[in-house]
Amino acid sequence: MTERAIPNSPQGDNTVSGPGQDNGAPGVLHGEVWLTVQTRHARRLILGRAASKDKPAITGLMAFADRLRIIWNAARADDPYADWWLIKIDDALERARIRIKTEREALDECIEQQSALQINVATTEKPHRVALRFTNPYAYWGAHLIAEFDTTARTVLTAQHVGLIDAAVAERALRGCAGAIRRLFAVPQGYRVLRIDRGTIMERGQAAKQAADSMGALPQAVLLGEHSAALTPRKAQL
Repeated sequence: MTERAIPNSPQGDNTVSGPGQDNGAPGVLHGEVWLTVQTRHARRLILGRAASKDKPAITGLMAFADRLRIIWNAARADDPYADWWLIKIDDALERARIRIKTEREALDECIEQQSALQINVATTEKPHRVALRFTNPYAYWGAHLIAEFDTTARTVLTAQHVGLIDAAVAERALRGCAGAIRRLFAVPQGYRVLRIDRGTIMERGQAAKQAADSMGALPQAVLLGEHSAALTPRKAQL
């Protein structure tokens, strides 16, 4: 992950640096982000699944991030449909987060009630580790959700192993949480790249009609900028 520093503006700066002089400006920032999971359930959410003759494709974290990059850049270029899709992604992310949190809290309470037993959640000696180099915060939030799900999955499997829940309850918990994340990862697939902006939509011409036919009628509050996602890119200066 690389972030380029913005040079200081010369306006109002009385210090001038010549060749070979250090003006004190910070250099380029470098950092690393890794996602580590310990269950095969979480690993499948990272990788996804390619389409086959018998099964449809399942969008994994990496494909989600790739599609999100397109939407994020379109939102920066003032495409109101991209703004709308970021709202949809934000809403789906919150629903998934609540589902995982609710499941985890119920399991934690179940384990804590076993006063006669000290139960440590299972871990593995060979976790799956992947480097993340995303271009927008929602992709990282998707990774964060998988990490939370991984912890929940380990708790579910531990609770099943010691007999606190049966196989049907464990399967329902795992499928429910994983399904919420998969629904989030599928949201960007409905966006279509039409290279439009707010001005184009407000003109209500053929391009606006094509966008509405492809992606639905844009809410007026989104078009006017009155409703936006929690995280949005800075609009490009045209």
